[in-house]
Amino acid sequence: MDIIFKTTKLEKQCNSRKLLNKKYGSRRAALIRRRLDELWAATSLQEIGYLPQARCHELKGNLEGTLSVDLEHPYRLLFRPAHKPMPKKTSGGLDWAMVTAIEILGVEDTHG
Repeated sequence: MDIIFKTTKLEKQCNSRKLLNKKYGSRRAALIRRRLDELWAATSLQEIGYLPQARCHELKGNLEGTLSVDLEHPYRLLFRPAHKPMPKKTSGGLDWAMVTAIEILGVEDTHG
């Protein structure tokens, strides 16, 4: 899958183990790197849906249009499809099989 980042600062952090460790600590940094590697290796978002440890799902409310994967509770890696227009199923929902590019938005506690 193609991955872009919301900011160049975030891209530099995510591509440097040293910067990830400094910002998030070694455990969360390792999980961020693992999730990014899983996303990069997938051909579409649908493949990520088959990874139970990632728990990929679409968010609701003010984060509608955003998806997330688990890191360590309560933190999640947030991203959105980088397609215009968004690939939709005929029923109206996001077509995960057609999502082949994403934009990483950041790491957040979506429950707080």
